[in-house]
Parts: sequence; structure tokens; C-alpha cells
Amino acid sequence: MPSTADPRTAARLTPKRLYGLLATAEMFTWGLLLLGMALKYGHVSDAFVPVFGGVHGLVFLSYCVVTCFVWVNQRWGLGRGLAGLASAFIPFCTVPFERSTDKAGLLEGGWRLGPDGDRPRGFIETVQAWCLRHPFPALILGLLFVAVVFSVLLILGPPVPRS
Repeated sequence: MPSTADPRTAARLTPKRLYGLLATAEMFTWGLLLLGMALKYGHVSDAFVPVFGGVHGLVFLSYCVVTCFVWVNQRWGLGRGLAGLASAFIPFCTVPFERSTDKAGLLEGGWRLGPDGDRPRGFIETVQAWCLRHPFPALILGLLFVAVVFSVLLILGPPVPRS
């Protein structure tokens, strides 16, 4: 039996889909970073840590931005939002956090501040509404933001002093 759902609706990037994608990517890059560290300290090669660490850092920052974006959209409480951010610091914790949040029904629905959605209240919701109503400029600005933060962190150096 053919589906009666609008294919454009099915293909939309919902909060649930976006958050699941970034949670999975963040968990995967944790694995790459730990693999690179195992290869380094197993005296196989030092070459993987900078590459895998860089990829993980970029995805980590993106996950944190998306967590804040979904936090505002879904109206999570302070505890849930902070737990979402904290899950990125613990290896392989983002997907279990995302699944428990989904199971609690806190990822359901679309973008409430989208073009035909709620009126924004406050500065943060106004910024999010603008992003949802102007996705391409918002994506460019978001990528620039992550790139600037990533570059500053690269200049500052690794989180653990080199010996």
C-alpha cells in the first residue's frame, strides 16, 4: 500500500532527526579519538590523534550548538539541557542521552519557532526563530561560529599540556 504522507514532510530535518544525527556522530568521533590514542600509546603511530582529535573537536562543538538549539525548541528544563551538554564530555554518552530523551517524549514535534510557528519570546527564541526562517544564512553563520571557536581552541592548544 503506498504511503499517503507528503514526502517533503518525511524528508524534513526535525529536532529529533537532527539531534539523533549529531549524537551519533559525536559518539562515533569519540571512538575515533580513543582509537587514535590507543595507536599512539601502543607505539603504532602518533599521526592519528591530531586528525581524529580535530574531527572529534569539530563534531563536539557542533553537537553542543545543536543541543542548545534543540533545548530551546523543545523547552527542556535547565537540568535536561545541562545533562545534554555534559553527555558530550563522557565517551559514548550522547546516544544513550538522546535515546532516553526521545523515550521521555522530549524530542517530538517540529520546529515550534519556524515560519508558521509560535511567536518568539525573548532574545534567544528570537535568534532561533530567525535561524529557522532563514536556514541558509543561519547555517553559514553557524558554521562560521563553530569554525572560529574551533580555530581559537586550536591556537590555545590541547586540553592537556604536552610533556
